[in-house]
Amino acid sequence: MSERLTFSITEVSQVAEVRRQVAATASTHGLNEPAVGKVALVVTEIATNLVKHTTGGQLLVRTLQHEDGNGLEILALDKGPGIANVSECLRDGYSTTGSPGTGLGAIARLSTVFDMYSLPGRGTALLAQIWPEDHRQKFAGRTQEGGNGSSLEIGAVCVAKPGEEVSGDAWAVEQHAGYSLIFVADGLGHGPSAAKAAHKAVRIFHERSTLVPTAILEEVHLALQSTRGAAAAVTVVDASQQVVKFAGVGNIAGEVVAAAGNRKMVSHSGTLGHAMRKTQEFTYPWPTKALLVMHSDGIGTHWTLDAYPGLITRHPSLIAAVLYRDHSRGRDDSTVVVAKNRSHKQ
Repeated sequence: MSERLTFSITEVSQVAEVRRQVAATASTHGLNEPAVGKVALVVTEIATNLVKHTTGGQLLVRTLQHEDGNGLEILALDKGPGIANVSECLRDGYSTTGSPGTGLGAIARLSTVFDMYSLPGRGTALLAQIWPEDHRQKFAGRTQEGGNGSSLEIGAVCVAKPGEEVSGDAWAVEQHAGYSLIFVADGLGHGPSAAKAAHKAVRIFHERSTLVPTAILEEVHLALQSTRGAAAAVTVVDASQQVVKFAGVGNIAGEVVAAAGNRKMVSHSGTLGHAMRKTQEFTYPWPTKALLVMHSDGIGTHWTLDAYPGLITRHPSLIAAVLYRDHSRGRDDSTVVVAKNRSHKQ
């Protein structure tokens, strides 16, 4: 299972401890010594920038698991002054603080996958994925959720409620010939009991992923009767047929974002494991350049990508991170999953 770490960074004295914890996680999950060294350097640069250029921010870290090897994803989020010209800031020698000006350029060079989004006055989001060098080309642009055989690129953020050590949300992906399934579960409440329900729901999803979405939810409902229950939704993305199929119970939101107009997907009320009155599958168009967003109710529903010029073209993990940063309610676990076709170029 992917491991997740969340850090709030507000002062330079925190940088060394964050670097130590993240590097230890990378090593524990099988990254080789050169990759761990890159992780340490990248985390140091990112965390230092959060303190130097803003009033502080968040660092979100998760391990990436693939059958051919493991990697690490690092997301840095702030609500600082933002950057007017990102490409200029990536140029070695550029600095606004009198430093050598090699930080962002170094992060980009050390990362297997690098992406960045910033708006003046509204903050910056940075993504760095690091995979072992011998797998660099194989893993570039891919995660374990959007593997070698997938037509989708998928990214996500899953963060526990402030003050909790574990998230009561969980998400998962299954790949089958010609289509992909994405699952999001939100255990009732928060903390360890909610996490137990969500993770059990994910296990059933993996075991029953060959079924249609409504049947998967029915199996999850039966399995969660001994738990506090969960909200959950299943999305099937069939790129060849250009359709999305969706079924949900409870407050898991889903939306297809497309040039022709956005489509909010319909969930029925209820709690899997306790009160599931109805399941129903809905079908929506899936244009080539569409974007799928699914999120738990820890994220407000009044977001729009129209407020973020150009964000739709960025890496899915970066899109998920920006939506989390700006629309997390702050009083519950928060999960955002974003998917798009690989042919949707940046």
